[in-house]
Amino acid sequence: MSFWKRSRKKSNTIHTGDSRLHPDLISNLHRIRQELGNSPDVIFREFDIVSLKVRAAAIFVDNLVDKKLVDHFVMHSLMIEATAQTAGTMGSDKNVFDFIKDKVLAIGEVKVIRDWNGIMLSILSGDTVILINGSAEALSGSTRGGESRGVEEPSSQVVIRGPKDGFTESIGTNISLIRRRIKSPNLWIEVMKIGDVTQTDVAVMYIKGIVNDKLLQEVNKRLNDIVIDGILESGYIEELIQDKTMSPFPTLYNTERPDSVAANLLEGRIAIIVDGTPFVLITPTTFFMYFQSAEDYYQRFDIAIAIRLLRYAAFLISLFGPSIYIASITYHQEMIPTPLLISLAAQREGVPFPAFVEAILMEVSFEILREAGVRMPRAIGQAVSIVGALVLGQAAVEAGIVSSAMVIVVAITGIASFATPAFDMAISIRLLRFVMMFSAALMGFYGIAICSIIILAHMCGLRSFGIPYMAPLAPFILEDQKDSLLRLPFQTLVSRPRLISQKNNTRMGQDLETSPPKQQSNKTKGDIDES
Repeated sequence: MSFWKRSRKKSNTIHTGDSRLHPDLISNLHRIRQELGNSPDVIFREFDIVSLKVRAAAIFVDNLVDKKLVDHFVMHSLMIEATAQTAGTMGSDKNVFDFIKDKVLAIGEVKVIRDWNGIMLSILSGDTVILINGSAEALSGSTRGGESRGVEEPSSQVVIRGPKDGFTESIGTNISLIRRRIKSPNLWIEVMKIGDVTQTDVAVMYIKGIVNDKLLQEVNKRLNDIVIDGILESGYIEELIQDKTMSPFPTLYNTERPDSVAANLLEGRIAIIVDGTPFVLITPTTFFMYFQSAEDYYQRFDIAIAIRLLRYAAFLISLFGPSIYIASITYHQEMIPTPLLISLAAQREGVPFPAFVEAILMEVSFEILREAGVRMPRAIGQAVSIVGALVLGQAAVEAGIVSSAMVIVVAITGIASFATPAFDMAISIRLLRFVMMFSAALMGFYGIAICSIIILAHMCGLRSFGIPYMAPLAPFILEDQKDSLLRLPFQTLVSRPRLISQKNNTRMGQDLETSPPKQQSNKTKGDIDES
């Protein structure tokens, strides 16, 4: 099934037959009950507004609304505070409807709904819908609430120094966490609904005057082209809008940290916030973003440089560690110092498997332990992973299945993989590690070199919404080297990434544009202009 060739005209529609409302209240209530299958969590509260001499009903979903808002600002306003003197001057049902909307409902946001699709969507979104007998229109009051998780420290991107708040499953809360950091009228948000069944709210956030208009148009186009029955997590969006699906490398960055999103918005990137998940997508992305932590900018630059270089070293160890050991033991023993070679040969005496089989057994066992530790209850999962690795490694050595050196190599490799701040990149490295091991078992260091060239060529060919994945190294941009492999002092970071923000590259002392964003283009999925 192609998600790109179908039209989105029907994606925001709940099919309810005739879209018009009936002036009769009883008929409308009967149809709502029928459409929702007489669900017990849908509350129908019928009542008389005595002062207005009219029959009305309030419909909402239990546990999706804030009961205090419904009781005090909807029901109390309609049944108690409506004045008979004002109502007596009205001579038509239209005047009654307008009077209730403009002078009775004491709630922040009130919308007029004229079709069934809007009524169903409002009810299922947590709003309270008010129907009035004799009116072919309905009112929707914003009463969304219910139970939700509070703001907590991010579990996947922990820092020692820096903010401790993280995103939640509420899109409104997540937007407010970003607005708290960027108090600018240029922070714009566009909201759309994706998913024929789930009708999931998706927000596109950017800073007007900094964002590349062509990039914004491309993001909106790809989101609008999605046709699917449901969006349950931002991973759905990530896979449907990425440039190249068949790649082990992630091309959209996800984070739980509001400060990371704010920093990327200031560089001209775009944030995609999906309701129901704490993971916010950032685009476009580059390879080096996955080795940068928010803490790099909260520490002194010299400490940040040392830690960032340590991460790159851990990346190389995690990717090449087992394969170099396999190639050295299998094909290139002459490259190992003699004393070390004698020690390794003594350890391997009695081991029935070649080095490649040893490495595969230990790597697979380590990955199973790591996955088991993640899925088990948190109180015992970590302990089981550590104790299991120690016991398994010791037992394997004593049984003569693997050598001690192989256990050390696999352990160092596994620990190094945890040094990558982004889980998406870390798991990609874990997958490519097996490819490198297989290449080393076939052709030794020549296989490692060939596989490395293929991977590097693939990375240079990747794009993230038209931006080269290996920028600013390929293509080489000298002024952007200040915050790629290294993190130089803030006094030198006076410009934004050149390929991402092309309208306002200066970060200090320049006002933003106030012109509205351009209309969406009909450009097909592909690269954006890099000029």
